[in-house]
Amino acid sequence: MKKRRNWGLAAALVLPVVLILLFRVLKEYPAVMDRWVFGFMGPVEQALGRMLARVRLSVAELMAAALLVWVCLWLVWTVAQVIRKRAWGRFVCRLLVLLAVCLWLVAGLDWLWNAAYYASDFTRRSGLEVQACSVEELRAATRQFAQRANELSGRVERDAEGHFDLSVRECLDRGVNAYDGLEKEFPFLAQKSVKAKPLLCSKIQSLLGFTGIYAPFTGEANVNVDAPACLLPATIAHEMAHQRMIAAEEEANFVGIAACITCADVTFQYSGWLMGLIHLSNALYQADPDGWYEIRAEFSHELITDWNDNNEYWAKLDSGMEEAARQAYDSFLKGNDQTMGIRSYGACVDLLVTWTGDFQGKGVA
Repeated sequence: MKKRRNWGLAAALVLPVVLILLFRVLKEYPAVMDRWVFGFMGPVEQALGRMLARVRLSVAELMAAALLVWVCLWLVWTVAQVIRKRAWGRFVCRLLVLLAVCLWLVAGLDWLWNAAYYASDFTRRSGLEVQACSVEELRAATRQFAQRANELSGRVERDAEGHFDLSVRECLDRGVNAYDGLEKEFPFLAQKSVKAKPLLCSKIQSLLGFTGIYAPFTGEANVNVDAPACLLPATIAHEMAHQRMIAAEEEANFVGIAACITCADVTFQYSGWLMGLIHLSNALYQADPDGWYEIRAEFSHELITDWNDNNEYWAKLDSGMEEAARQAYDSFLKGNDQTMGIRSYGACVDLLVTWTGDFQGKGVA
């Protein structure tokens, strides 16, 4: 029995290492990654997402919480056993079990998500010819987004004090239709949408500087519902982009914004124009501060309210935790050959400028 247990532990340690090494080799072959991601990984995760849609809470969050509690209790119990019985051999064995769990998580992340970083990206699949934009093009796009956000800012629901006021449940319910427009332009994005799920630990997500997270182990799009609601629709669309195997953050940002802009829901449209305006404004402020302030002076009262609400929320939560989480995520992205790291969030600017310039002639703007 003991020998059988030892063989089982050895297998539990060796198999994930083999899978991790195999991934390191095969990730260099885009055709293999395409077959895996779009032929198996994506469909499986999408099916999981639809199956788990019946559960209102995030199954991934519950699983993560259960795993964390189990690890803590397991470590306490293991240390207690060592202190009481001096069973060092058993202690080492239990540490190897914990190592095996970690290795399986790494292997699972490689094959259920990281593979998407090495498959064909959105730019290649869409055929968009994206080039670095000039300051003049950036200024024009920023002004366009500001004008559209201005126009729509008075058409969304607001409370008595003028703050954006659409319930989380309403945002999540409407989110299933967010891609109806964009799927017509980019058919490879088409799939049966399922509702994004609210995170119970949203406040912790805010402290870490995140607005949502896609769970590849369950196929769920999870969103931070503690952050300002004016950007919640765009965040929902962003996480739903990951469900469509858009891995790179800059592309998921663009796809989420484009989905909102082209859908029929005015609230999602406004949130998309606002999210795009934030990305473009950050870039324009660095390149042309005077041009940014000129556009900023044209903001409507409602747009200024939402803009300030968002800035004040994140300013209050500014902490070392967010910087540590940012550095960790930056390392994760670079570890998957996302060479821009966390800065890749700003790279969606070129996509926005290129695409909005194209669809101006289509009557979408």
